[in-house]
Amino acid sequence: MSSKDCYHCGADCGKKPIIFNEKEFCCNGCKTVYEILNANELTCYYDLQNAPGTIPKEIKGKFNYLENPEIVEKLLEFNDGSTSVVEFYIPSIHCSSCIWVLENLSKLNKGVITSMVNFPNKTLRITFKNDLCHLKELAELITSIGYEPYISLEDDNKKLHKVDKTLIYQVSIAAFAFGNIMLLSFPEYFEVDEFWLEKYKYLFRWLMFVMVIPVVFYSGKGYFISAYKGLKHKILNIDVPIALGISVLFIRSTIEILLDIGSGFFDSLAGLIFFLLLGKFFQQKTYNFLSFERDYKSYFPIAVTKIVDGLEINIPVNDIKKGDRLLIRNEELIPVDGILINGNAAINYSFVTGESVPTVKQSGDKLFAGGKQTQGAIEMEVISTISQSYLTQLWSNDVFNKTTDFTIKNLTDSISKYFTIAILTIAFFAGIFWYFKNPSMAFNVVTAVLIIACPCALALSAPFAIGNMLRIFGYKKFYLKNAETLEQISKVTTIIFDKTGTITTSHKTQLEYTGTALTSDELKIIKTVLRASNHPLSRTLYEHINKKPFAEKLTSFDEILGKGIKATINNTSIQLGSASFVEVASKSINETSIYVKINNEVKGCFIFQNSYRDGLQEVFNTLKENYNLIILSGDNEGEKTYLQNFLPKNTKFQFNQKPEDKLNYIKNLQQKGEKVMMVGDGLNDAGALAQSNVGIAISEDVNVFSPACDAILDAKLFNKFPKFLTLSNKTIEIIKTSFVISLLYNLIGMYFALTGQLTPVVAAILMPLSSISIVVFVTVMTNLVSKKFVI
Repeated sequence: MSSKDCYHCGADCGKKPIIFNEKEFCCNGCKTVYEILNANELTCYYDLQNAPGTIPKEIKGKFNYLENPEIVEKLLEFNDGSTSVVEFYIPSIHCSSCIWVLENLSKLNKGVITSMVNFPNKTLRITFKNDLCHLKELAELITSIGYEPYISLEDDNKKLHKVDKTLIYQVSIAAFAFGNIMLLSFPEYFEVDEFWLEKYKYLFRWLMFVMVIPVVFYSGKGYFISAYKGLKHKILNIDVPIALGISVLFIRSTIEILLDIGSGFFDSLAGLIFFLLLGKFFQQKTYNFLSFERDYKSYFPIAVTKIVDGLEINIPVNDIKKGDRLLIRNEELIPVDGILINGNAAINYSFVTGESVPTVKQSGDKLFAGGKQTQGAIEMEVISTISQSYLTQLWSNDVFNKTTDFTIKNLTDSISKYFTIAILTIAFFAGIFWYFKNPSMAFNVVTAVLIIACPCALALSAPFAIGNMLRIFGYKKFYLKNAETLEQISKVTTIIFDKTGTITTSHKTQLEYTGTALTSDELKIIKTVLRASNHPLSRTLYEHINKKPFAEKLTSFDEILGKGIKATINNTSIQLGSASFVEVASKSINETSIYVKINNEVKGCFIFQNSYRDGLQEVFNTLKENYNLIILSGDNEGEKTYLQNFLPKNTKFQFNQKPEDKLNYIKNLQQKGEKVMMVGDGLNDAGALAQSNVGIAISEDVNVFSPACDAILDAKLFNKFPKFLTLSNKTIEIIKTSFVISLLYNLIGMYFALTGQLTPVVAAILMPLSSISIVVFVTVMTNLVSKKFVI
């Protein structure tokens, strides 16, 4: 690296490098990252970058057991010979700096493709190339930079790790101290003049002091660490005023009992930390609910086709057993590990590894869960069952997360920034005022302002409100990927609907064939081809044809999304799709149809009389009041006239749209400032769902799972769709209202603080009251509005 190269990234710094700590950086971003590493004593990062593969002596040999192929096989989640995926439990992950370092392992080892941190679960998921990197090297690498993985081989099928109970211990200690300090403070509140209470009040005060020490320095340490890191990087996050309030409470209370001028605010201090930790505990439980509870106790819209004695039946994923024979259709996700029995397997593992090049598999090869079949139908035998949490893990994969310009957390932190500046300003001028008016009051007033202004209620409102609403949505079978999705819904201005499989239902569709009569063998050929497709029209026609498909596998299969299918079987070529796809003039532009072309001869077409979902008109009439509505479909304009008369007049229509056209259409709207929600079936619409600000997949009883979406709605609840949107908006309104209530509490408390009337009993009433009432308010209000808007 030359003297002109950036110390962090190695880029040319140009004419004006940024100098920091006698090192040159090309931009403020690289300088900030260096500061993070330096503050956390992780500058060995640069040693590894300059000398990759150099491992400290104390680590060498520690992971030699990872050279054993049998042990490696137990730890790997995925291994197709060239690419592997492993998930490590890293107990030492604790802040944003840790996340940044661990998610940039690709800079330290060229074999690492991606590395993603699941912060709530403290896990690190690494995708790496087998020919460039070995599992042992990865373990040594992350250990050398301070993040030793916890690896357990106690179970052949699971990587067991200790559950981190730190937060539970912190809450328990704070609760115990809070309750006992309140009891010891009662005589001080009411100034009871009683001999024994007067005699032992000093003992009581020191007991309170002793009990509050572990609360501050153990239970509350996280707020100090977070505040320090925020200030270190010139960020005034929500933890800065909280840490300031805790510090002032503790210092002032200690001074009061040392100088015997009062009993201090130890009760308020313990209560403050207890309620803050209680909010954090609830937030953690919410994450656990999203990750686990709904996978097993709630309906999740994915099924799989099981073959039993030649018959195809749909079963839930969690009913799959070892030895089952499954049919995986084109564009369908493989839900469990298995062995390929027959079919042309070209598996796209991009949902697992991030690489989209399909992997060709032969009969007898192992198939891994999370891969997507891309060349027709295949049959596989299950070798290990897997919980639906794996599918949720794919759904929550950061690869598919959209970057958002606004979140409630950002709003909270931005409010906190101005809040902190305002409080410090008020405290400063109040101190000056009282210094000249009554110097003995100056210290009390300044500390009282800092104490009463602690924004604990502000910090509690969003976790409780959003957590409770996500729980309610889950029970109502509307599954949101994360809290940010709920916030994004509240900003949507335009809603785009796909047509087939979204606003139409396959359960009531009527079919009619026109053209040259098809022979029995031709119908069998058509059904054999359709068996491999997962498009809603294909599935409907497949069920309609009353013939058994051929046992022979397809020689070739190519499904062009939005157009049709090309396939070859028994030396017979067949095309199924739109009129333009089979190169024939459409008989009518007013019909949805599948044309049949066999051995270059157009036979005829199957005409679909679509049946629209119950309540569709009411849904659109409700949504038109607040949103721009668009139908964006790959079908022809056959039913445009009907829809124009059936749906609100301001609804826009775009037909004959290819998947890439849909994506570009949404992108153009976003460039004009629109916040777009895409509602689709999760198959042809995967790109559009990923591009939109909010992508919602409508799921019927079909075998489609789309990690690209942000929410999944049970198709049976389509008529309640506007109510879910209203509920999301109401939740954000409730949070903002709670912010106002929190501010009012601070204004009331500020009156007592500025006038020098903030006594321990006032603080003991006002501070817990604000926290409790905010939590009760957001919880009760979210429950009330959910009952009002969703039946």
